[in-house]
Parts: sequence; C-alpha cells; structure tokens
Amino acid sequence: MSLHWLKVAAVGSVAAIALASAAYAQTVRVTVAEYSSKTGPYFEKAATAFEAANPGTDIQIEVVPWDVLQQKLTTDISGGANADLAIIGTRWLIDYVSQGVAAPLDGYITDEFKGRFIDTFLSPSVMDGKTYGLPIAASARAMYYNKSLFEQAGVAEPPATWEDLKGAAAKIKAIGGDVYAYGMQGKEIETDVYFYYAFWSYGGNLIDADGTSGLDTDAAYQAAELYKSLIDEGLTEPGVTSLNREDVQNLFKQGRVGMMITAPFLSSQIKDEAPDLQYGVTAIPAGPDGARGTYGVTDSIIMFENSQNKDTAWKFLDYIFTTPLRAEFTGGEGFLPVNKEVAASPAFADNADLKAFAALLPDARFAPVIPGWEEIAAVTSNALQKIYLGEGEIKATLDAAAAEIDGIIAANK
Repeated sequence: MSLHWLKVAAVGSVAAIALASAAYAQTVRVTVAEYSSKTGPYFEKAATAFEAANPGTDIQIEVVPWDVLQQKLTTDISGGANADLAIIGTRWLIDYVSQGVAAPLDGYITDEFKGRFIDTFLSPSVMDGKTYGLPIAASARAMYYNKSLFEQAGVAEPPATWEDLKGAAAKIKAIGGDVYAYGMQGKEIETDVYFYYAFWSYGGNLIDADGTSGLDTDAAYQAAELYKSLIDEGLTEPGVTSLNREDVQNLFKQGRVGMMITAPFLSSQIKDEAPDLQYGVTAIPAGPDGARGTYGVTDSIIMFENSQNKDTAWKFLDYIFTTPLRAEFTGGEGFLPVNKEVAASPAFADNADLKAFAALLPDARFAPVIPGWEEIAAVTSNALQKIYLGEGEIKATLDAAAAEIDGIIAANK
C-alpha cells in the first residue's frame, strides 16, 4: 500500500474515532431563563468548566427571555423537543408534574445535597412527598424609596401604612416636574402581584378557605379602591397600564420615582447602573389592622422525564448547586440566597438591602400551588387593568373575575 493511502487510512481512522466519540458524548441541553445580561455568560462559563472536568460531556445552554419562556417550553414539550433541564417558574411545576413531564429527583438527592438548601425555598418544589425541582432563584418583595426625593418633599420616614404612603406621595407630587410619587406597574408579568401587596394588607386571601377566589371580598374592593385613588389623584406615573416592572424600575433608577415595590435584584442594578442614587429599602406598607404580606418567589430548575442523559444532567445540577457557583450566580443576579453556606457568607450576611428582604420572609406568601394558576393570574391582571383605566366599576369587575376564576378552579379539580 502506498504512503498516500496509508495517510488516507489514518485520517479516516481518526475521523471514525471522532465520530464514535461524538456519538457517545453525553449531551445535556439546558433551557435557561434570562434574568439579566449576566445570565447567559454565567451558565456558559459553568458549562465550560463542567465539560473540562468531565471529558466526553457537552452542555448546551439556550437562554430564553422570561416573557416567552412558558410558551416556548409548552411548545417544546408538546413536540417532544424539550431540553434535558429547564428553569421554570415554580408555580408552573404542578402542571408539569400532573402531565408527567417533570422527573422526580429523589433518587439522586443525598442528605448532604439536601442539607445545602434553606428549606423555605426548597419546599415549594416538593409535591406528594417527591422533589421535582431545585430552587435556582429566590426573592421576596419590599419597598424601595428615594431618599433624595423624600428629603426634598419633607418626608422624614418611609411610610409604615398605606395611609402614610398616600400622605408621603402627596408631598412628593408637590415637587413637580417629571417626578412621580409612587411607581405602580400595570402591564405584563406580576401585574396581579402588584395588587396583592395591598390586598393582603387588608386581610385578603387569593384562595379562600372554601376553595374559591378571594377577589369578591371587601379586602379586594378596598385594595382596588386604594390603587385607583392613587392613579386618579396623580400620585403614580401616568399610563400605569402601559408600564411593566422593568419600565417602573428604570424610572426609579433615573431618580424620578419616590417609592415602588419590587425584588432584591433592583439593588444590584442600582449599584451597576445608578451608583449615585440615594435609596433605602423598607417593608411593604401595612393595612389598617397592621397586616402586611410580601410575595415570595422561587424559580426552579427541573429535569424532564424524557431526558436520555439523566445521570449527566444530575451531575451538572450537582455542580451548579455547589457553594461557589451558587454565590456567583446569586450575587451577580441580586437574588436571595437559597444555599445555607452562601447566606452565611459575609457578602450576603452583611448586605443591608438583603437583610431588609430577609426580614420580610416570615410574612412571605407564595402563589397557590393549584392547576391553572397562570390562567387565574391573567384573569386577575385583566380585571385590574379595566379598573385602572376606568373601564369597569370595582365591585362588578372583581366579582366577574372571581366568578371566572371559580370556573377555572372547578374545571381543574
């Protein structure tokens, strides 16, 4: 055989080996929710490090914006094209479990692994005694206030009650110009949640003890009347129903909003984007009887039942839930720690803003773990938008929404 053919044969053998290696490579696809511009680079870095430590693995990261994530996952699942792992809103998990698409993780979870977590954040992913997800992100909600605007308006302290808030808002409005007293979102994700802050403080429950909606109660009527009065009296930014959470946060970062309620990640954004902004973080205002509630949120990462590489997928999960990786992600995105060691580290334990949020956790409420919750939230948001726009009377609009929600609950039993 000539030297030429020996070279061809050798090249062919190398190519065959490469193809064989590729065929046996453990590929794990991960659908990641985009929290910020830091999300994609973080997961790509983690994937590269994992691949280097585990030759023969291929971790493929796909970053998806939050506003299209649920629809993408629904489409992928129905077509059998879903990834091995995906970040989801924990409130979606009950539907995935009932559909049999989320894989239980208990066969992989050791006592050591479980012990890494703060139980408050792990427990929402446990259903019927089985763990179907791991808390990849956690947050609560608190009120941010602009200290400079408070000083200009002569407001000495952040408001403790909603009545105090209205009084402070009136003083901030008097500053004039393009300053808005209370930033209130009325569009897209968490429009319903922004209403719950007042609703809970008036003693309301999203789902009453009899299993029906709590929107047709005095607590809901009072909360809606409060928010509508803030709008009608010019104490919010104009066009509430055209601004989503990020829009209101941007106004706050520009120094144009006196008060708003949102998550811990705004603190991180302020440090990066508006480091000179003088702000504080305080509890959400209480109602007339002293009740208050914050919204507790977890997002989970789940493994799909149809994954062909579950062992490698779990190994990657174990890796990204080690303390150094958790600290990097949590700090970069501005979330509350879900890992005990991370929470105890000085970077988090000594963070004044995070302490303010952590102090609210005893009052935290999570979205009800019931089928159809996303549809229920959409009905609530639509009703609120009608009220804010003056297109529906408060009681009639909320009663109609409650009846529609009761129908959804009944249909999902």
